[in-house]
Amino acid sequence: MAITGGARGIGAATAAAFARQGAQVAIGDLDAEVAAATAAEIGPNATAFVVDVTDRASVDAFVAGVQERLGGIDVYVNNAGIMPTGPFLEESDELAAHQIAINISGVLFGMKAVLPSMVARGGGHIVNVASGAGKMGFPGGVTYCATKHAVVGMTEAARAEFRGSGIAFHIVMPAIVRTELTSGMPDGRAVRSILPEQVADAIVDAVASGRFDVYVPREMGVLARTSPLLPRVVRDGILKVTGADRSMLDMDQAARLAYQQRIGQAQPAAARPEIEA
Repeated sequence: MAITGGARGIGAATAAAFARQGAQVAIGDLDAEVAAATAAEIGPNATAFVVDVTDRASVDAFVAGVQERLGGIDVYVNNAGIMPTGPFLEESDELAAHQIAINISGVLFGMKAVLPSMVARGGGHIVNVASGAGKMGFPGGVTYCATKHAVVGMTEAARAEFRGSGIAFHIVMPAIVRTELTSGMPDGRAVRSILPEQVADAIVDAVASGRFDVYVPREMGVLARTSPLLPRVVRDGILKVTGADRSMLDMDQAARLAYQQRIGQAQPAAARPEIEA
């Protein structure tokens, strides 16, 4: 299997979970040093690769390199993503474009790179990691929510287009996962926060079972399915009562500084690196 953004957080936990199942795991990440350290920690079943998901040529090279070194890719996990937060009108156009490039284009490039070989073999699994924010909208995360809605939509459409091909699609929608990406975010009142290992286990289980909708924790699915059925005023009230209307706006910025610097949110636009989460 191959995973992008595999050096940290959900990606590293997912790589380790598949390796424990005996899979050969390709950890793709822009940070070569951290990817290599993660692969070494997982053990002989893991190999590190460098990939920039915003660059189609880099993604194609990643897929080709994995196929050459480890053989065919049975499971491809589009996990790389970033989550800058804050008031919408304070977000620079460059940072918005950076989110779109990683969170949307990176997923599209990954699917386009790996699907031809899966179609030729008549099977495989595409796992796209979105978010609970791909089903709802939260103040302080306008662009982020837009990108995750896009991931949900593209996965739904690809599943329909490739029906009958033998390829299974899975869309992963976690709540608050305790990784660097959510540093400084308070716990939700309606849905409990979870660990990256719980998301990893859910991904492994979904691939084994063929399940398309993967909500972690499961109550996230209940909330996502029932919320659209409620009157708008009730939905607004739930967001307020649960604190979700402020969760992305009132984050502890001091606790979040290291992550903001790594993804370029706390740097001048010209100095922003192409970093994955």
